[in-house]
Amino acid sequence: MDLAGILTVHRNEVVKEWIRRLHGEVSPAYSAQSVEVLYETVSVIADANFAALINDDFSGLDDFVERIGKIRSRAGFSLSDVQKAFELYRTIILRILGKELEGPLLIDTIERLNFCLSYTIHSFSDYFQALSEQEIRKYAQALEAKVAERTKELAESEAKYRTLVEEIHDGYFVNQKGRIAFANKAFCIMHGYTLTEVIGRPYTDFVASESLDEVRRFYEKRVAEGRAKEHYVYFRLHKNGTALPTENRVALTFYEGDVAAIGICRDITERMQVEKRIREAESLARIGHLTTSLAHEIRNPLSAAKMSIQMLLKNPAFQGNEARRLEILEKEISRLDKIVTEMLDFAKPVKYDFRPTSMTELLGACLEALETKITEKGIAIKKIFPKRLPDVVVDQEKMEQAAINLLLNSIEAVDTGDGIIRVAVKHQKGPRNLLRVEIRDNGYGVGEEDLPYIFDPFYSKKVKGTGLGLANAKRIVEAHGGSIQALPVHPRGMSMSFTVPAA
Repeated sequence: MDLAGILTVHRNEVVKEWIRRLHGEVSPAYSAQSVEVLYETVSVIADANFAALINDDFSGLDDFVERIGKIRSRAGFSLSDVQKAFELYRTIILRILGKELEGPLLIDTIERLNFCLSYTIHSFSDYFQALSEQEIRKYAQALEAKVAERTKELAESEAKYRTLVEEIHDGYFVNQKGRIAFANKAFCIMHGYTLTEVIGRPYTDFVASESLDEVRRFYEKRVAEGRAKEHYVYFRLHKNGTALPTENRVALTFYEGDVAAIGICRDITERMQVEKRIREAESLARIGHLTTSLAHEIRNPLSAAKMSIQMLLKNPAFQGNEARRLEILEKEISRLDKIVTEMLDFAKPVKYDFRPTSMTELLGACLEALETKITEKGIAIKKIFPKRLPDVVVDQEKMEQAAINLLLNSIEAVDTGDGIIRVAVKHQKGPRNLLRVEIRDNGYGVGEEDLPYIFDPFYSKKVKGTGLGLANAKRIVEAHGGSIQALPVHPRGMSMSFTVPAA
């Protein structure tokens, strides 16, 4: 019987044996296939092998390799499992051929069988490898697309985050290993530096000396223990050396793969000034209430005493030393009455009548009103009044009162015959359009320890001072939206200056 006859006669036997061994010997993947499914594929490959062995027609094998390759690849079969499946055909058919053929014919048939199976296995291996490479390329392309999309999203997110960080008015910074690793524009402006100057500097360069120990303790505790105050107030250090009140909120995070402290700092100068003004207003209200009560209680007895002394002075019986003592007593009572009047004026609410006024004319009127005192002490007045200055919108009477109080302070401070008082006005242009008035003298000045308190009510180092003149001047200036300042002049003297908004 020739090879074609043998294959035809034993076809069903080969298919059945092949299915049995596929289902039980090759792999769990084949074992999971139903007999019906395996019968379909095994029948096709058996017929394709027949066409290749008998008719040299390999087209059936090519079609089968392409079809089964896609099926097995999608199902997750390994290449070695499919190769084993093809090899089973050789094992089964050789047993049959050994019984039916012998001699040269058997050898020739085995060689054809080996070539056929080698062709099938190599074709499948190449196709399976190509499929795998195609799948890998698709996966790689999909992964690259996903990575590109994610990278784009991250870049957009980072850009939005950076824009947000750069646009906020609060200072944002990253403190890593004790140095500034990142800072936004607001942080740089708050401290007076450029970004290049900020990055890499120790964070302690931006903390004023009075807050340095406390801030350093917070930072070290936060990094070492992971916990510390997340919100605190400290004084930051500006490039020009100024210490400014600042509020800081800090948290631990990771920045570029390492632990860092991120913070948002906010300037609270204005808030603290408002809080200070509120405290001062509350204090003044309490003082005012007490002062009003005391002043009325004191004024009535003073009026009665003054009237009695005036009547005694008219009595001819009081002459010489007795009369002089009564005159001194009357003078001191008048001084007490003046103090009581000042206390009442300071305590009562003030109404303002704001009108456009020339500051130089206002100051000129004040100097004229004090001309007698200036002449008596032989004081030299130096006026620096620019010709072209904008008007100020003020209550002229109240502003004159404030200026006179400051001028009187200088007049009383300078020595007789040697005093110099400089009165200057300057136009300050900027975010706020202001006129700045400075009254500078060469008097005895104020000690450093007293300087912070000279505008406080009832604070005075003068023997006959009430401590209300400068306090009243401060109240009037601030009611006009301005500010007042006192600074020592070296080697001797004092500078009192105040600002008011220009019209």
